[in-house]
Amino acid sequence: MALLAQLKQLKIKHACMLILQVSAFCGFAWLCQILATYIHSPIPGSVIGLALLLALLSLKLIPERSVELAATWLIGELLLFFIPPVVAVIKYQALLEHFGAILITAMLAASTCVLLGTAFAVDKLFKFEHKKRLQRQTAEVPEHSLQTIRATEKVLSLATPASNSTQKTPEERQAA
Repeated sequence: MALLAQLKQLKIKHACMLILQVSAFCGFAWLCQILATYIHSPIPGSVIGLALLLALLSLKLIPERSVELAATWLIGELLLFFIPPVVAVIKYQALLEHFGAILITAMLAASTCVLLGTAFAVDKLFKFEHKKRLQRQTAEVPEHSLQTIRATEKVLSLATPASNSTQKTPEERQAA
């Protein structure tokens, strides 16, 4: 029974954290929209907000865990945010009939550019991270491991003959 109560308490805590984080996102977006309007920016407030949030997360002024729950939920429900724009297209049927092919071509070209740019950036980032990881791994080899490797190499060099003149050929071994 205590486990059930504990589980219920965790669900309530989880729901409250989700509501708090989503509310923080909404408030942050609202403030950035006010900022964009105030400074007469051609950049939308939502884009300014994303850039500021990225900067705050990169500088570790906001810990990831403080936005992780809401970000996961929002990404999971992303499809719901596309329904209103799709329904709004019905209002502009005449515009679509006249410029539909041009709009679709432009959207496909833009999407392709974004996908290619993202793929290029991710590829470069993975190569950079792999290079850094290898550098870190080689730098982190403990000194005692290096001493062990050197000692093993020394023993192996002493165990192998220095010159080939003392080694017997297979025929000489059979004759002996």
